[in-house]
Amino acid sequence: MSQKILLIEDDAATADFVAKGLSEEGFVVDRADNGRDGLFHATDGSYDCVVLDRMLPGIDGMAVLAAMRGAGIETPVIVLSALGSPEDRVKGLTNGSDDYLVKPFAFAELLARIRLLVRRGRSAPAVETVLRCDDLEVDLLARRVKRAGKTIELQPREFRLLEFMLRHAEQVVTRTMLLEGVWDYHFDPGTNVIDVHLSRLRKKVDEGFARPLLHTVRGSGYRLGVNP
Repeated sequence: MSQKILLIEDDAATADFVAKGLSEEGFVVDRADNGRDGLFHATDGSYDCVVLDRMLPGIDGMAVLAAMRGAGIETPVIVLSALGSPEDRVKGLTNGSDDYLVKPFAFAELLARIRLLVRRGRSAPAVETVLRCDDLEVDLLARRVKRAGKTIELQPREFRLLEFMLRHAEQVVTRTMLLEGVWDYHFDPGTNVIDVHLSRLRKKVDEGFARPLLHTVRGSGYRLGVNP
């Protein structure tokens, strides 16, 4: 039986793109382009996941979410928003969302998050707000990075790069994946931007610590993890 997704998004281009991608992955997608219609659909409780834009005409996304939870509807919800500050993320999560994805986003990441929520339903805490690898810890809400208890200061792009690497910990990450997931490029700009930022990140995350975590995999890409 196909899994049903409710997509509540007023931007037609974004909605078309997401709906097409989800349909190609085998999901049944219902759409609403405003908060009132979205809430009407959401209240029947038949969906496996709701993808909810935060800023909507009629009723904004946070009000839709509050109304759903107030009505006892426990359908997993992923909030999409251009608002990405720690305060905005905290507000979305404390209002009852299961995940919070900042625009612009890679479709592959949205798909992975939907699949995770659909798979586990509401049986476990829905959102990872702290990512870890060995003695490295990243608090996504506080935007704080620590290694072996020592605070590491990162620039916004470095933080985004480290978050992406942590979400793919122990996996080889290609340059194409980094260009799309961190820089939102869907083409190779032909620059050494990845090498420059990884070099800076490696100095901050690895230098002065007992073992390196950021590794170059020759001919393939990069990996964050402990060497076997």
